[in-house]
Amino acid sequence: MSFQGKTVFITGASRGIGHAIGIRLAKEGANIVIAAKTTEPHPKLPGTIYTAAEDMEKAGGKALPLVVDIRYEDQVRTAVEKAVETFGGIDILINNASAINLTGTLQTDMKRYDLMHQINTRGTFLCSQTCLPHLLKAENPHVLNLSPPLSMETRWFAPHVAYTMAKFGMSMCVLGMAGEFKGKVAFNALWPRTAIATAAVANILGGDEMIKHSRTPEILADAAYYILRRDHKTTTGNFFIDDEILASEGITDLSSYNVTPGLKPEELTKDFFI
Repeated sequence: MSFQGKTVFITGASRGIGHAIGIRLAKEGANIVIAAKTTEPHPKLPGTIYTAAEDMEKAGGKALPLVVDIRYEDQVRTAVEKAVETFGGIDILINNASAINLTGTLQTDMKRYDLMHQINTRGTFLCSQTCLPHLLKAENPHVLNLSPPLSMETRWFAPHVAYTMAKFGMSMCVLGMAGEFKGKVAFNALWPRTAIATAAVANILGGDEMIKHSRTPEILADAAYYILRRDHKTTTGNFFIDDEILASEGITDLSSYNVTPGLKPEELTKDFFI
């Protein structure tokens, strides 16, 4: 499936994984709607919706930067309306925006709990709900959530139950909506095998040392590209892992995605949901 002229609505696309996916699809001629909050440069968070738009257009696509906080229904609805008004429809939704706080029950304040659930679970549901009337009119509509495989085991919840609940909420949207809209819109999840070099990893999780043992966001961008090319009627309800998607396309040498050249796969930091 060609992405020429297709419109992709990406939450949190001003940096990191969302930005990388936008660049990858822009190279194929897609229109990228950058739905994110950052309008002014931040010392620890590089990139704004405007610099991202410049990057998408340099890559070969068209871009529409929109200030959107996905916690607020009016902002999401206005952004979707603007996207449709500008490009004529929506073909793909990438639910990438997320909040993370890896704390135990006694260390998680309710403000942070609410933020994670409002952005991760509720935001994903809201964006999906709002884009669906337009996706249902598209030729090969896809929704891709950046969320982990569903596995109801204690080990995934015990270290950070609030965060896991919020991320698994995104994955439950895949499970439910894939069934609800089977044959009409594809719903899939994508998650990395290893840590990915993003601002969240650098600032919250492991700092520079973890970054050195991570892969770049481009591995997820390439995996997303291959998923979104597939037929929405036959590719839905899946919880994909990035390296498995690439392997299915005959790509087994992943060394080009290493932040630190020469590291062996076993030397990379595994993602904590894998």
